[in-house]
Amino acid sequence: MNLKQYLFGPLTWYGLAVAVVAGLADQGSKLYLLFIHDLDANPVRLAPFLDFVLTRNYGISYGLFQMPGEAGQWLLVGFKAAAVLLLWAWLAKAENRFTALALGLIIGGAAGNTVDRLLHGWVVDFVFFHVSGAGWHFNWYVFNLADVAIVAGVAGLLYESFFGDHAVKAP
Repeated sequence: MNLKQYLFGPLTWYGLAVAVVAGLADQGSKLYLLFIHDLDANPVRLAPFLDFVLTRNYGISYGLFQMPGEAGQWLLVGFKAAAVLLLWAWLAKAENRFTALALGLIIGGAAGNTVDRLLHGWVVDFVFFHVSGAGWHFNWYVFNLADVAIVAGVAGLLYESFFGDHAVKAP
């Protein structure tokens, strides 16, 4: 098998198609909310526990490792690019569609957030869950569709590792 066949086998194409769909859904939602709806000026209350608000995330998941500025931006772009390449190599070894789907979701989410960093210098986060009660208030992190794709992909890989065909079964 040559490199081209390895990197672009049938399951790899499937996973890359999933990545493109996830990335386009993520970017489409962000473009609409930023430039058509103007989310910065017009937050949206969807439910008593759910809002769309604009948050500029200069870090990685859950706002960790905040790195505002050009050096931080390029460091995180490089990190994401390396992660996508490693995930693509894993995808090329995928043995079933479920693994390819999960890896495609992670790749598409990582690519979507990387596009944000290249376009804006920060990641566009907008989904905000929060719950309030008598004298208390709980805020969840603000996230986007790329984050949803990444979490769904990781959940799929975890599911497969515990319950899939190749999972180690207890005797």
